Amino acid sequence: MATNKNAQLRYQILDRCFSNFQKRYEIDDLLDEVNEHLLDIFGTTVSTRQIREDIKYMRDRVSFNAPIVAYPYDGKKCYYRYSDRNFSIYNNELSVADLNKLQSTIDMLTRFRGITSNVWLEEVISNLEYRFGLKANAEHLVSFEQNEQLKGIEHLADIIDATINHQTQEIVYLTFRGKEIQMTIHPYYVKQYNGRWFLYGLNDERNEISNLALDRIQSYKMSEIPFKKNEQIDFSTYFDDVMGATIPSEDVAKETIGLQFSANRYPYVVSKPIHKSQKVVDESNCVVEIEVRPTRELDQQLFSFIPDVEVLYPEWYRQRIMEKIEENLKKYLSMQKDRTDDSYLCTR
Repeated sequence: MATNKNAQLRYQILDRCFSNFQKRYEIDDLLDEVNEHLLDIFGTTVSTRQIREDIKYMRDRVSFNAPIVAYPYDGKKCYYRYSDRNFSIYNNELSVADLNKLQSTIDMLTRFRGITSNVWLEEVISNLEYRFGLKANAEHLVSFEQNEQLKGIEHLADIIDATINHQTQEIVYLTFRGKEIQMTIHPYYVKQYNGRWFLYGLNDERNEISNLALDRIQSYKMSEIPFKKNEQIDFSTYFDDVMGATIPSEDVAKETIGLQFSANRYPYVVSKPIHKSQKVVDESNCVVEIEVRPTRELDQQLFSFIPDVEVLYPEWYRQRIMEKIEENLKKYLSMQKDRTDDSYLCTR
């Protein structure tokens, strides 16, 4: 029997069925399982006769010598399974449990199919589906937070490629003040935070690491300037003491920040720490500590918890948050005074 791709996929699927001691596969079940994958990947199907021929071939000593046994049950019915729980025609292949985990991973990855910046995923998913005889779940069971309207997302694949392949880039970048500047960047690292993507690399003009938001990159092209290898930063620990994507100036020291939460919000914060350094210091009073270098992203994160959080210490940071709250409150109070027209009021 020719061991073409179609046949190899059938053997993989049958091998997985015979190795699964949690389910009984009758001949019709085996046929359905095989055809489902063949139809999805190759657009073809086989007959029951072909499945029986495959079982015969796998049992043959010259081929796989597989200990496939037909176990009778419920009268005339029988199911097929390996008599040896440890047997597999692919001894180095994944176990059924591993394949189930891989199936879940593929289901999650397929959520990103069809997005321009994720074209590379199509090849990865297709290879996994063929290699292990798996197919994505047609149902939409898992959802990811994703902003498909985000500007600059179309640059992501090329920027990642340039980072991996050490390709210096000439980038035209739009600052927050609306000024376009051109810079030479040696790309080192790509990071996502709060729905946005950021590129970190050595800026030739400044001779320092720059942080570029992809949605502000206007254009880019490969530079003739030789790539300068990253010998300054270990990005695996670079963000350990900050919240978000911004690294503050060197004069901003790491602080131990005490936060007291309301009783209702406290369990949420404990189950989902706001930073990896978070620890509980007073459970009865709902107080936690984090050790970070304060940044604007940290301020934003804490404001998302208002009115359920209070900064206890250090005093200077408590004062900073308090001033921001007071400034915001003045805007609301000022607006309330200006709204004297009855049209702003709701009447019953």
